[in-house]
Amino acid sequence: MAMQTLQHWSKNKPTNTTKKETKKTGSKRAIQSLTLAIVVPVSLTMTIIFMFGSGHKYQALDKPFGFPPLWFIHSASLGSSFLMGFAAWLVCAHGGFHTHPDALPLYIAQVSLSIVWDPLVLVIGARLLGLLFCVVNFGTLLACYYYFRKMTGDASDFTY
Repeated sequence: MAMQTLQHWSKNKPTNTTKKETKKTGSKRAIQSLTLAIVVPVSLTMTIIFMFGSGHKYQALDKPFGFPPLWFIHSASLGSSFLMGFAAWLVCAHGGFHTHPDALPLYIAQVSLSIVWDPLVLVIGARLLGLLFCVVNFGTLLACYYYFRKMTGDASDFTY
């Protein structure tokens, strides 16, 4: 009898939080997780650019007409990191990494490969190994697109 009273009391227990406060807390958490999902890959990319970004070997290469300038390569890396972080956040917000556990390692591999490519090609000058990294990175990008699209159609649009 006492157990039924306790269960009944806990179900009817008045709460001090209103719907407005709950929405506000949920919004705050969403903004914090969005900020974290974007800041981590972008800050890692920026750190690599500032540490290895001068690209003296790349500057010294005899480049044909179609080679992009160094600022364009760095801007594209930052943009890619931003968009992948945003896409990962969209997937995470829809609970996608729990339903498809293969997507998270693919996302981490894609971000890691894009971060490693910059010093590998621009500083060390390993062009053939950099080409291999580009091909593998493109494969992980396509795999991320495939898994992200399964989880949520919105996130797959940002995996470029």
